[in-house]
Amino acid sequence: MRVITGSARGMRLETLEGEDVRPTTDRIKEAVFSIIQFDIQGRKFLDLFAGSGQMGIEALSRGAETAYFVDASKKSLDTVKRNLIKTRFEQSAKTIGADYQSFLAMCSEKFDIAFLDPPYKTGILQNALASVISVMKETGVIIAENPLNEEISSNYGDFILDRQYRYGKIKISIFRHKDFAK
Repeated sequence: MRVITGSARGMRLETLEGEDVRPTTDRIKEAVFSIIQFDIQGRKFLDLFAGSGQMGIEALSRGAETAYFVDASKKSLDTVKRNLIKTRFEQSAKTIGADYQSFLAMCSEKFDIAFLDPPYKTGILQNALASVISVMKETGVIIAENPLNEEISSNYGDFILDRQYRYGKIKISIFRHKDFAK
């Protein structure tokens, strides 16, 4: 796993081991950032199920102002912190040890981009999508990664499904506010 482009281009990131961990592949990461390439510069990025932190770190490498890394696992957050130090982004990052519901309930920040990639086939994604809209700017973008056979709604509050992409057995769904959808 590596940073694809930007100021930390080519840096290898530490990943977590085990069957519970499923890092986003470089192919999907590259596709996601191609989709939002003009939405990143100077923005506030939320990596809600951070894992190793690769998505938020990629956003920082490409010019995001700040990235928040949220994960309930101490092991995951420790990995995120080591990766932030390695890439020298610790000053632009906030790491939060909490489950997504607790974080979203207490968060007063508003984000430009949120990336959600929770454990598959748990039903968490649908709940997280419904909850994350409370911390999104109206001009924001919500990106969800999930398996093809997992159904999600086409709208969550005022955020509607703008586009969907298929990569093998994975689906990337892009949600935008209804006033800003293409």
